[in-house]
Amino acid sequence: MRIVITELNWPSGIELLKSKGWDVIYDPDLWKDRNRLREQLASADAVIVRNQTKIDAELLNWNHHLKVIGRLGVGLDNIDLQATADKNIQVIVGKNANATSVAEYVISSMFAFSRLLKEAAESVRSGEWNRKKYSGAELSGKTLGLIGVGEIGHRVAVRARILGIKVIGYDPFVAPYDYPVMETGIELVSCERVIAESDFISLHVPLTAQTRNLLNLVAFSRMKKSAVVINSARGGVVNEADLNEALQSGMIAGAVLDVLEQEPPPLDHPLLLRDNCLITPHIAGLTEESQDRTAELVSAEVINVLEGRSSLCRVNVKGPGK
Repeated sequence: MRIVITELNWPSGIELLKSKGWDVIYDPDLWKDRNRLREQLASADAVIVRNQTKIDAELLNWNHHLKVIGRLGVGLDNIDLQATADKNIQVIVGKNANATSVAEYVISSMFAFSRLLKEAAESVRSGEWNRKKYSGAELSGKTLGLIGVGEIGHRVAVRARILGIKVIGYDPFVAPYDYPVMETGIELVSCERVIAESDFISLHVPLTAQTRNLLNLVAFSRMKKSAVVINSARGGVVNEADLNEALQSGMIAGAVLDVLEQEPPPLDHPLLLRDNCLITPHIAGLTEESQDRTAELVSAEVINVLEGRSSLCRVNVKGPGK
């Protein structure tokens, strides 16, 4: 078997594949060169990617015996699921392996705007002792609004409620008696209420035609002026030009973006100039613990497929047109 890994992966997953005695090609920059990518995939039985490698019909036409695509994460907007299904190529994901890390990132983002520890420490280092300026605010009693109440949203809510935060959420695919509502205490409301009532708004949705530019100037205009938007989901869900205008005008208080439409962003991206916008390099789910879990899970599921067993982490269906 020949396995090609086109992006950053953790050693534990690579070693698991190599333990089978298979040919494992690990080239974390392969996604950047389309021609080399075609060449390497032409004879591959499996390919393992993150979010940068574009797996489309054109690329798949170069390979006639690819059996499985492993996604180190859960986002699928870089993989043509219809094309893979038409060719009976299974797609598996790192289901829930990084969910805790993303949930902790969201809570960290909320603290970053409520208690300015780094800024306060830097002011002391420069000789100041300004207690009033860095008094901050409590998270307890605030409202967190979730757009998307799936596995990650649920884990965010569990942690937020422990801190005394009220959690409301919108998700058209979650019913009133589902686990996140009945057991976690998330109050299901309309998207309009999440936007209007939340002190923090955290996004947990895939990028689709329905969610693209979900948060735009109209949405920002309906938020509290003290609201902070947190996007650890997908670039494109937030309209970045509109967000820049909202931050510049004081329409909302701040934003934390772990994902952007273009990654990495150009150095002249206007949001990089905003003190009230924190941009991180797509690291919400990128902790050592989560990446060990993700690498091992995806490798194990790739092995299952290549050895003829079923995978619990499969996301696409088999057969043309399905």
